[in-house]
Amino acid sequence: MKVKNNRLEALRMIISSQELGSQDELLEALRKEGFKLTQATLSRDLKQLKVAKAASMRGTYVYVLPNETMYKRVSSPNSIREMMQVPGFLSIHFSGNMGVIKTRPGYASSIAYNIDSSAIDSILGTIAGDDTIFIVVKQGVSTQEVVSALSAVVPNLH
Repeated sequence: MKVKNNRLEALRMIISSQELGSQDELLEALRKEGFKLTQATLSRDLKQLKVAKAASMRGTYVYVLPNETMYKRVSSPNSIREMMQVPGFLSIHFSGNMGVIKTRPGYASSIAYNIDSSAIDSILGTIAGDDTIFIVVKQGVSTQEVVSALSAVVPNLH
């Protein structure tokens, strides 16, 4: 299962950092990162991640993650292996029942996806940009409770 989770995280990062329009391009990008899989497995992974195609700024159609059709791509991304080894989380701050998580460029959507997928009861939802995640916290939940719940999902959250 760990291999699949690593592959899905790599796929998220590839889609977030590159404009790829075909499954062949995705398979090649995954192969460069050491993942060998069939087109059928890739299709299942894309379905599980709810990946869609959207028009890019150049008018071509590229793969995007949910809620990411206007995603800003970095011009010279790190390799996926480098991104997976460097924690993306930088900081978290709260004001009332709202929180802002700062991440390294390109990490916000992956971290927000992990938060949303974890169904943390104290968090009503997230909105992710390139390096910032906005979270809405349930009324009456302490920031310590939220940080404690997030620490199981967000690597290096203290």
